Amino acid sequence: MLPKHIFNKGVFMEKEMLAMATFKADKFDKFMGWFQSEEGMSVRKTIAIVEKTRPGISPDKSYVLFKVNVTDEDKMKEFVSGNNPVAKEIYAECIDNVQLWYLSKVDM
Repeated sequence: MLPKHIFNKGVFMEKEMLAMATFKADKFDKFMGWFQSEEGMSVRKTIAIVEKTRPGISPDKSYVLFKVNVTDEDKMKEFVSGNNPVAKEIYAECIDNVQLWYLSKVDM
């Protein structure tokens, strides 16, 4: 059975999205430390199914791609734009830019 938070009046609300975050110089490790911290995880759990998030890290750690199973699109947009009250400070310090896309499966 799927978690209760991904249903809204019986309608499945999970969306797959791709986020690409570029980092300010030498800020990858600091941001990822926060991202995996208790504080970061608590924010992420209000937005997505954390266990399904898949990262792809560039070799030089200048950017990361995240495939995210989003459960609250508005909170996701707030988060990636740097406007989440809890994440705002770490975003200002570490994030240069974030782009967000919808994903859809291609049946073959």
